[in-house]
Amino acid sequence: MKTIVIATLLFFWGAAQPLFSQVSFPSFLEGTWKLDNKEQYEQWDRINEHELKGLSYTLKNGQKIVSEYLKLTKIKDKVVYTALVIGQNHGKEVNFELSYQDSTYSFINEAHDFPNYIRYTPVATNRLHIVVEGKSGRARSFYASRIAPTTTEGNPNYDQELAKKLGADDYGMKSYIFVLLKTGENKTTDKQFINECFKGHMENINRLVKNGQLIVAGPFGKNDDNFRGLFILNNMASTDAAKHILENDPAVKNGLLEASFYPWYGSAALAEYLSQVDKIWKKQH
Repeated sequence: MKTIVIATLLFFWGAAQPLFSQVSFPSFLEGTWKLDNKEQYEQWDRINEHELKGLSYTLKNGQKIVSEYLKLTKIKDKVVYTALVIGQNHGKEVNFELSYQDSTYSFINEAHDFPNYIRYTPVATNRLHIVVEGKSGRARSFYASRIAPTTTEGNPNYDQELAKKLGADDYGMKSYIFVLLKTGENKTTDKQFINECFKGHMENINRLVKNGQLIVAGPFGKNDDNFRGLFILNNMASTDAAKHILENDPAVKNGLLEASFYPWYGSAALAEYLSQVDKIWKKQH
């Protein structure tokens, strides 16, 4: 798993650590953290008192390049750290559980290949020391500092209420799920069956748009890669959630289309164009 994360002060795993019964949520992570001497960042935004969502990214020529989607969630008496690394783990999330704490918050998954331990230690109000470590002792250690939050200075058009409504972060961006549709393995020539499946496919599209879950959809032109179309899904907690809502799509369910799912980071204003859609079409498909 990619290790561009803000880690903690390295602990010796063999040393005894105090267990705890009352889980303390690591809300101190909220904000944007910059690794020392690198254009690498980790940003955590508060969703509610029991959840933070995060991103690991680099800046290159002023552009944000996201490498990892993160989440911290308190579930009853557990705190779970979830990482989804782009291009790794077959697009699946990996969970690490907060197992002990002192001044260090250690998230552990001993079944994962690397890392097995992600440790965050606040060493000052705006300062972290972080370690990403494997069971073999292989470890990477980083220091990071919390940087000043983005202000509205320089953007006289900033609309705080609109940004909140759209779920925008400080950069006006948010996370989506990008779905690539290809020709499936079902090669049936039954035209009635195909027509019924694709009628249901369009009905499912309209249902997802109505629910605010689908904001972009459209077919590709003829191509050599068997790409048929794409979706951009909105307000998805994970790729698993995106897969679940497409289970009702008969073209996907019956193998006429094959769907691949990818986390995607784009403008939070993307859905705003939908208010204009009914003003510009003359004929329905």
